[in-house]
Amino acid sequence: MLCRRLSTRKSPAPHQLVAAGKWSGRVPSSTATRSTGSTSRSRSTVAYSSRAPASSASLPGSAQWLLSHHRLSNSTAVFASRTAAGAGSPFSISMGTRTASTFSVTPMGNGRKKDRSKSTAAAVFEEDDEAYAGGTVVDAKAHKEEWMINLGRDNGKVDAWLTGPRPDGWWTGPHPTNCPGICSDGALRSLPLPNLSNVTRAAAREYFDNSWTLYETMFAGLKGEDPFYRPPVHGLRHPQIFYYGHTSCLYINKLRVSGVLDKPVNAYFESIFEVGVDEMLWDDMHKNDMVWPTVAEVHEYRKEVYETVVNAIDTHEALGDDGVVVDQDHPFWALFMGFEHERIHLETSSVLFRETPLHLVQTPKHWPPIHPSATRASTPSHPQEGADFPSNNMIPVSGSAVDLGKNPSFPSFGWDNEYGERTVEVPEFEASEHMITNGEFWHFVADGGYRNEEYWCDDGWAWRTHRNMKWPFFWQPCGPGGSNEYSLRTIFEVVPMQWDWPVDVNYYEAMAYCRWKAEKEDKTNSQPYRLLTEAEHHLLRTKEHNLAAARENPSNDKVMSTPGEHFPSGPTGANLNLAYSSQNPVGTFPASTSGHKDVTGNAWEWTMDHFNPLKNFEVHHVYEDFSTPCFDGKHSSIVGGSFISTGDEASVFARFHFRAHFLQHSGFRLVTSEGEAPATHLFPGNFSGQVAARDESADPDALSSTADDSNVYETDVLRDMYLGLHYSSSGTEEGVKPILPHENVPEYGLRFPQRVAELLCHLKPERVNNRALDIGCAVGGSSFELAKHFDHVEAFDFSASFIKTAKQMQTGSDVRFKVPIEADINAEVVAKHEDGVTPDVLNKVHFFTGDACQLQQYSDDIGTFDGVVMANLLCRLPDPVACLDGMPSVVNKGGVVVMVTPFSWLEEFTPRSKWLGGYPDPVSCEPIYSKDILRGVMESRGFEQIHEEEMPLLIREHQRKYQYIISEASGWRKL
Repeated sequence: MLCRRLSTRKSPAPHQLVAAGKWSGRVPSSTATRSTGSTSRSRSTVAYSSRAPASSASLPGSAQWLLSHHRLSNSTAVFASRTAAGAGSPFSISMGTRTASTFSVTPMGNGRKKDRSKSTAAAVFEEDDEAYAGGTVVDAKAHKEEWMINLGRDNGKVDAWLTGPRPDGWWTGPHPTNCPGICSDGALRSLPLPNLSNVTRAAAREYFDNSWTLYETMFAGLKGEDPFYRPPVHGLRHPQIFYYGHTSCLYINKLRVSGVLDKPVNAYFESIFEVGVDEMLWDDMHKNDMVWPTVAEVHEYRKEVYETVVNAIDTHEALGDDGVVVDQDHPFWALFMGFEHERIHLETSSVLFRETPLHLVQTPKHWPPIHPSATRASTPSHPQEGADFPSNNMIPVSGSAVDLGKNPSFPSFGWDNEYGERTVEVPEFEASEHMITNGEFWHFVADGGYRNEEYWCDDGWAWRTHRNMKWPFFWQPCGPGGSNEYSLRTIFEVVPMQWDWPVDVNYYEAMAYCRWKAEKEDKTNSQPYRLLTEAEHHLLRTKEHNLAAARENPSNDKVMSTPGEHFPSGPTGANLNLAYSSQNPVGTFPASTSGHKDVTGNAWEWTMDHFNPLKNFEVHHVYEDFSTPCFDGKHSSIVGGSFISTGDEASVFARFHFRAHFLQHSGFRLVTSEGEAPATHLFPGNFSGQVAARDESADPDALSSTADDSNVYETDVLRDMYLGLHYSSSGTEEGVKPILPHENVPEYGLRFPQRVAELLCHLKPERVNNRALDIGCAVGGSSFELAKHFDHVEAFDFSASFIKTAKQMQTGSDVRFKVPIEADINAEVVAKHEDGVTPDVLNKVHFFTGDACQLQQYSDDIGTFDGVVMANLLCRLPDPVACLDGMPSVVNKGGVVVMVTPFSWLEEFTPRSKWLGGYPDPVSCEPIYSKDILRGVMESRGFEQIHEEEMPLLIREHQRKYQYIISEASGWRKL
């Protein structure tokens, strides 16, 4: 199939919206990567779309405010009409560019974007620096950013409501004092993970209330409306308003998929709040600068969702007062999925709280306290081993076989990746007694570890330099520059540095420390330090609560029998299940059977394993894409849970993951062993490059793969095929016809690149500068045809081989290629230009190697154009919308874009979550077609469709076999 990939940049998933008039009710789960522990990421911002325009009088607050403040007419913006199931459904307008809605409305005035690429610990609080001057609060909003359009839409009433302790009206479910899990100290903590062998209505309601109110208690820690809308400093996640609505929306969507509910609460909210963010690349900072619903509107939505779920628990026939078994086939499995999903976001959102400027958060009433060790009066600025943090001895562990996997009959909820089986033979190894402490890591920082590239892998160093990291993210400098004096940020507070708490770092930082430590102890050539593996972790767990014990008796999975209040108690106590809201000294709790501390709780531990499926892995039909998008060789398994891990996250069977650059409540311990680590790698290497072969298939039970990520378009075979396609008159002198002569020869399928260029001219673009752009020019046939009609042509392709060949054709070099005849028999011919391609025409074209997904970034260098062609490329891009985002910046007013594509989506080129269409809506089962989504995308970027036709082409495989492709050719004029 001739359809091109013009980039290897594999970006995270965009939020997909059906174009106006084609609304499907929600984003299909098949198009949206997980919204989980490594929360799936939406590339696009979201706009309200509609079946029909609404009058301004009927618009709710957020839309009326925008109309009144920016003088927008009803003809300028199209709004979603209220659905029958969602009367009172609020409205908004997109401020972003990545959406498939009908219109994109940009506010008047100058919205200068802040550079969020800096991320030293000081830069984490750069918003703090703007808000404070000499200890005096100043108006940070004097510096306007696009997201700030969300503020002040109710004359400050909501801001006052959200400042200080929350009033009773804040709680959309039970008040914490009346909620299951309230403790004697007034703090709300997690209940045990439910046993699903005997689920009553009362038990389901109790766990729901605990999950729901824990989440709202945390969100009571945002002070004012600003932190609900302010994007994170790194720009890689949604603002908190999204997560405030996200977990409630998933309850509805999954209960609909399972058949418990038959209609939405608010179909629009259940689209825009469905898809979260996975930080797929550390430098991929697509902001979410849009007009979101107001906090009051989302608050009202949460009320409706709570009432809907309670009604289902209380009345649905699938539950009863006497108790039922809820297994994976039971419709209420989706309810418990909603509980555990909410608990995942309780943890991941807490990291965003921890990143939020301090003046924008407040410790909520009824939130569990931080560990009492944080109240220690003072700590030294230069910690010493044995005094400020304990020595960290390496403890030997005997080798053994580890059986991974959870039996489907086990009576607790589990995510799909937990089920299956694998036996791993673990050789003997040594592991540090406890996780690396802040005190140990301080010596790495003070020794210049962040300045020495030798300690970092290539991607780790690129991340470090891009973020300008000089110390861990949650360390806050509190002394003169270069003094290496720090305090420590917790979720809601800054406390004196706790040198004996585990350090919070990402995978890159952990591996850099391992290399530094090995060098300091001269272990680089013998048994260098590394991270733990998943199987090794299970050998460190205490025997009372390990995998074997839990299989023997479910209550031995400690989280199934122990609430957060009691988790720290006894000989197997741990900081888990929200016993505290911070980490604790590494020596606080008793050691495990193997002699290791904090094997569970306190902080997650990074491992050497890729996140991977077990043998016999199966997706669950209610959440088909929870795990599979992350079986990509780019997500590291994490183990053990943190202080805020609750429910299934705290289970012995839990299997979670994050990207290597991902910031979480996560640390690591040192390990040494003879030979290779017993880790599961889906692809060669272990996070050493962002271009791991993520899209190749792998045996789920294999420990490695020989996947190859080379660019298929660099091969000689493809080069020859494209020369035959672009220069179909070649071979005349050699007696080789492009198509074997026979009756009714489909010669109309030849000259495809030239016909694309001719179509652009036929559509008569307005001539402003008489320049044309050929995106995905391949070997240049379409570029030279364009040069017959334009004064200048810029042409680029991702394939360096193609560009080299195009330049050879430009200079008149004798370019030879092979035409396949039969099996290994080929005829060599000389590539020939079409008539009219004169030396003057050839000289009008400038070829260069480029990435179509970076089109917007190229605009300053390549300028603007009256005409643009893009032939059979869109469905071979890793991020089609990123390419389309660049169109407005390179096309002159009145200019025309011709796009030709067969919409032949393949996961080897485009992640499924990035396909424009080609899938059914999993709820309505209505088909979503790519051409409809493309229309919405282009219209929202200021283009109108002026032409559509079917354009056939032939590609020769040999003289008796050809690919016959019917592409859709569409023309778009810029308004």
